[in-house]
Amino acid sequence: MDIESRKIPSHEVTYARLRDMILFGKLEPGAAVTIQGLVADLEAGMTPVREAIRRLCAEGALEAQGNRRVCVPKMTREMLEQIAFARLTIEPHLAELATRHLTEQSIAELERIDGTIDAAISAGDVSGYLEANHAFHFYLYEAAEAPVLVDLARMMWLRFGPSLRVVCAQNGREALPDRHHDAIAAMRAGNAIALRQALASDIQQGNDQVRAALAMGEI
Repeated sequence: MDIESRKIPSHEVTYARLRDMILFGKLEPGAAVTIQGLVADLEAGMTPVREAIRRLCAEGALEAQGNRRVCVPKMTREMLEQIAFARLTIEPHLAELATRHLTEQSIAELERIDGTIDAAISAGDVSGYLEANHAFHFYLYEAAEAPVLVDLARMMWLRFGPSLRVVCAQNGREALPDRHHDAIAAMRAGNAIALRQALASDIQQGNDQVRAALAMGEI
């Protein structure tokens, strides 16, 4: 297979870049942006940007505002409770399923990613934390070999991530959730139940922070 045939289609590149802008907080919840502005930011053509917007609207990560504008939906208490239920149902189960597939090499890679997370927390680097945290979770989830559940988890992160970004930016490094050390210890022990519990605790910490921010009217 030649290099050209392996090239990622431009519409997939554009989708991935816009998805990451949402996930990692470059688009603030509730702030409308123009389609033309996204074309400029993404350095992409109108057609792939429109296709990316269409897909992300279908996934609930964007809302059409009319007048050629879109925005990231603002979190509500009702939405958070649904997302929390879905994440706490799907993601710990993915971690449990992944246990049987983890190797020494894959655990070492997760430890490396977690070191990046620890460095970002120490530096108060919210963007670095969010990107490394996402990488940790989905490296683990992909090991579960359950693509339908992984796709559902990705959709929940798209809906949750922007609000977590706001909370982390407001509250500083003490607000960056991390229960990964317990998770890695469980991986090394081959203890699927302990790994499931560690992931549930990690997810719940983030949920609680966003819930508290909603109650205080901070997001």
